[in-house]
Amino acid sequence: MATLKRQRWFEIHDGPWFPGFLRDIMTESLEAIWNASGTYRPIAPLLRQALRAAGTTSVVDLCSGGGGPWPGLCDEVAAGRPLTIRLTDRYPNTRSPAGSNGSRLPADSGFSGHASITAIAEPVDARNVPANLHGFRSVFSSFHHFDPDVARAILADAFAHREGIAIFESARRNAWTMIAVNAIPLLALRAAARARPVRFSRLFWTWILPVIPFVLWLDGILSCLRSYSIDELRQLTAGLSAPDYAWQVGDQDGGRIPIRYLIGTPLGHVAVRPPPCPL
Repeated sequence: MATLKRQRWFEIHDGPWFPGFLRDIMTESLEAIWNASGTYRPIAPLLRQALRAAGTTSVVDLCSGGGGPWPGLCDEVAAGRPLTIRLTDRYPNTRSPAGSNGSRLPADSGFSGHASITAIAEPVDARNVPANLHGFRSVFSSFHHFDPDVARAILADAFAHREGIAIFESARRNAWTMIAVNAIPLLALRAAARARPVRFSRLFWTWILPVIPFVLWLDGILSCLRSYSIDELRQLTAGLSAPDYAWQVGDQDGGRIPIRYLIGTPLGHVAVRPPPCPL
């Protein structure tokens, strides 16, 4: 099957005219779906290995939205070692755990079992991460939102500061992934019914007037069309090379949908440097 070329589509919830409270409900719904289905669990060993190669137990999650898939990944990635995760976003979701300023996440957020996860309320630009936010950077299901110049700037900032970075995407430009997107509206309905605490606004815009399921479905299709291929990810790292930094790119199987990844790792902290996957 021929691969579709990446298009510069826009997603509805990215538009400045899209109400912020609906965007917040969308990100919360997406993250509930990811965590309930274990979408990103297959990449836990990759991320754990990259953190150890980089010699760090600190993670700075970029573009976190309402929190991302870290609740379902934290323990598996940590594997019994201390792990500190800070959630950041350029437009923090004030309704979610990411709206609290550097504090432990509240008990009603779904993160209460992970005391190592904290949130930063101040806006953080992934292209220019503040110097005080040291740690291995992670980006889940957001990289396709950025056009090549911005995407490369995100990678270049991590490379210049010799911070590790891991990009993970479930969106793919193939028929199977686009077919799987059709399940998202039903999963959104289930997530809203199970979410605690119960919020009338969430139920209204999901069940009574199903704006959230529709936008999640349409944006899911557009996300697939905007996603980067493996060759395109390789091109984004062109020129970002050094003896003490390695890039890996590929697809990780093991779940319902393969996860595409791009991982950059600073290698100065390990005596034996694992060879990077060829780009």
